[in-house]
This record gives sequence, structure tokens and C-alpha cells, in this order.
Amino acid sequence: MRIRSLASVATASGAVVAFATLGVSAQGPTMTMAPASKAVAVLIPTKTGGGIAGTVTFSKTEKGTRVVAALTGVPAGNHGFHVHEFGDASSPDGLAAGSHFDPKMAKKHGDPAKSDVRHLGDLGNITADESGKATYDSVYSDLPIDLIVGKGVVVHEKADNFGQPVGNAGGRLAVGVIGVAKGE
Repeated sequence: MRIRSLASVATASGAVVAFATLGVSAQGPTMTMAPASKAVAVLIPTKTGGGIAGTVTFSKTEKGTRVVAALTGVPAGNHGFHVHEFGDASSPDGLAAGSHFDPKMAKKHGDPAKSDVRHLGDLGNITADESGKATYDSVYSDLPIDLIVGKGVVVHEKADNFGQPVGNAGGRLAVGVIGVAKGE
């Protein structure tokens, strides 16, 4: 009996060594994850957002992260546009997305075109024309894709006036969850 037990242990140990040598664990092949080079959020309207639809794409460039949005169904005018702390679009009012994403603990809202001290998620405003089309295209040197994957993107009902504490942009019209996308 003891010989069989020892033989079983030796066989099992040999298999573990063989799997380890091949880069295979007991759970399957091991994977290494490369840093994300692209992410996307598909926006869905909140209960007050009407027919807003579209995507926000985050792409790694030499100068930083390029943020490109193409939306439809947005009321004409300027609307606060931010990365929020949670990738949670489950509440009908969009509040489950939390506040502006602020990992640097800047604790100060700001215009990304003018201020170095701002919430990292402060993207300014997105502007919709009379037909409801809104586009956005800007590059941020301080917005790493890896940090924002799993966070939320929000389009607000009013313009961000860059006042404290979060820009007075009002309720949330649309929310999206930022997820890793297939790179180019």
C-alpha cells in the first residue's frame, strides 16, 4: 500500500513539474496581460436622458490618451462630460456611477484646458448641435487607460461651469462603463 501511495505522489509531483515547465498551471495555461491600449464605453440613457446613444473611445497615443466621443440624441448645447469613480450604470438616475474620478485626491474641480489641479476625470464639456449630434476629441497626458478601465463616463444635463465642487452640471443624462477594447 505504501509503495502505491509513494508512486502516486511521485507521479503527481512529476506532472506538476511538467506543467510548471510548460507554463501551465492546474487551472490551465497561464496568461500575461499587456497594458490596455484601447478602451470603450457604450453610453446608455438614464431615465431623463431620452434617446442618447453612442460611444466614447479611449486610445493610447504618444502624447497620452485620446478621448473620442460620438453621440446622438443629446439636447442641443454644452454638457458636462466626466469620468466617474464607478463603472455602475445600474441606477435609473445615473448616481450609481459615483462622483468624479479623482485618484490623485486633487479635491478640486477644474477645466482640463486651463488647470493642472483638477479631478483626473474632469473632461470639460461635450457640445451637441441642433440635430442632437455631439462629438468630442481631446488628448490627455495624465489619463492612463489602465486607471480608468472599470470606471464610468457620464454626460450631464447642463454645461460644466468649472465651479466647485463638481462644476454645477446637474443631473446625469447618460452613463457608460469603460471596458478594455481590442487594440488596433
